[in-house]
Amino acid sequence: MEVTFPGRAGNLVGWLARPEMNTYPPVGLVIVPGFPAGPGGGANSFATFPDLADRVSADARMNVLAVALRGVHNSEGNFSLGGWQSDLTTAIEYLRSETGVEIVWLIGFGTGGALAVHAAAADNRVGGVVTVAAPADFQDWAGRPRELLAHARHCGAISDKDFPADFGHWSRELQGTSTEREAAKLGNRIPMMVVHGRSDDAVPVLDARAIANAHGNAELRIIDGGRHHLRHDPRALAMTIGFLARRGRQPTDVG
Repeated sequence: MEVTFPGRAGNLVGWLARPEMNTYPPVGLVIVPGFPAGPGGGANSFATFPDLADRVSADARMNVLAVALRGVHNSEGNFSLGGWQSDLTTAIEYLRSETGVEIVWLIGFGTGGALAVHAAAADNRVGGVVTVAAPADFQDWAGRPRELLAHARHCGAISDKDFPADFGHWSRELQGTSTEREAAKLGNRIPMMVVHGRSDDAVPVLDARAIANAHGNAELRIIDGGRHHLRHDPRALAMTIGFLARRGRQPTDVG
C-alpha cells in the first residue's frame, strides 16, 4: 500500500508491503532507488518499485518499504545528496515504528546503493546491505556539479528555481561521500552483497570490486552482459532475493 510520512524537507511517499507469513524476529527491508534519468524521471523513476517491494516481501518474507526520496515521484523537496541521506534515515525509522521490525536490511540501486552503505555504517541496528550498480564514490559528479544541477532540474528532482540556496555546500556533499570508505567500516559486522553488471556503461564494474574489497567479506556477483538498470534483470533479482531470504533470517550482531 502507498504510504506518506514526514521528512525534513516535506512529506515522503513510499510503498509498504507486508508478507503473509513473517519470520521471527520480524525483519524489515528498505529499498532505495537510484538517481532519475531523462525528462520527468523524477516523477516516473519510482513506478516499478512497488511491484519489486511486493515480490521481495512475498519471496523473502520481509516487511518491505520502497521509499521515494525527496524530489522523486510525489515526495516533496529538492535533491541533495545530504538530503537523500537524511530521507533514508527517516525511512528506516518509519519502517521500524510502523511494523515493529527489530532488524532492518537495506538494498539500494545506483546512488541508492551508496546511500544504503552510508546508512549501514552509521546505524548499528542495520542487519545487512545489498548494493546494485552502486558507485564507489561521487567524484564524477563532484567534478561537474553544475552539470549535475542542470540534470537534476531537467529530470524534475529539483523543482525549486531558487534551490540550492548555497551551491557550495550542495556541491561539497558530493566530494565527501565515498561508498568504498563507508564499506570498510562495516567489515564482518554487517553482511553485504555487491551486484553489478559487467556491461554497465554508467558505473564501471571496477567500482563494485572496490566496494566489495573494502568490505572484505562481501558476496560479489557480476552479471555477464548486465547493464546499469539491473532491477529489470531476472538474474540479479533472483540473486538478491535469495541472499535476503538466506541471510536475512540468520541472527546478526546488531544491537
